[in-house]
Amino acid sequence: MIVCPHDTRAPKGSHAEHRSRFLGGPPLSVFFRLVLLCVLVGVILSALGFDPGNIVESIRRMIQTVWDMGFDAVRWAWRYFLLGAIIVVPIWLIVRFVRAPAGVRHQPDAGFHSRKRLAY
Repeated sequence: MIVCPHDTRAPKGSHAEHRSRFLGGPPLSVFFRLVLLCVLVGVILSALGFDPGNIVESIRRMIQTVWDMGFDAVRWAWRYFLLGAIIVVPIWLIVRFVRAPAGVRHQPDAGFHSRKRLAY
């Protein structure tokens, strides 16, 4: 077997290669990435109100908060919908009445039955 002096990979089939493949890279590098990821996730969970001492209660509290926020969002959207409808609906009605031709009735399309059938 020829080994390149600049090749830092473990020889194929060795325990070091299996360990590196299992971990997803060199063990020390994987360890530092995991530490960094744990800190990052910890900061995010802390911002969401999680407590590592009582994780079950923290999850229950988070679900309750999300549930409450969901209904608050519906109330918020409904309020703005009503506020906008006060302006939009009357303007839409006025535009519809102004554009409707006076004295002309709308005749609906006769539909499918009035068209000639094409023979293929």
